Amino acid sequence: QVQLVESGGGLVQAGGSLRLSCAASGFTFSSYVMRWHRQAPGKERELVAVITNIGGSTSYADSVKGRFTISRDNAKNTTDLQMNSLKPEDTAKYYCNAQRVFGLRVANYWGQGTQVTVSS
Repeated sequence: QVQLVESGGGLVQAGGSLRLSCAASGFTFSSYVMRWHRQAPGKERELVAVITNIGGSTSYADSVKGRFTISRDNAKNTTDLQMNSLKPEDTAKYYCNAQRVFGLRVANYWGQGTQVTVSS
């Protein structure tokens, strides 16, 4: 059974830090590109950060570049999102996503999300 379980969310003051973690099971984690997305109330879900399965290359949304860091541990089947210098506009529910392309088919898994609230 595929599972992605996020943890680490909470309430933090502006300028503070949080570290989100996503624990994966039920699939070959090392073969999947991992992403963190977020969705604020009344807004569309947006991509925050990506880390590839091979080489661990990373990319970030402009809004979080220089403040957030995505990482992965293929031995532990986890991916983390270190969030520093948090701003009220970072308030959202954060979702972990695993994706792998099999020719014409895409395997795409989502966690249930963890809430991050940044107070001003």
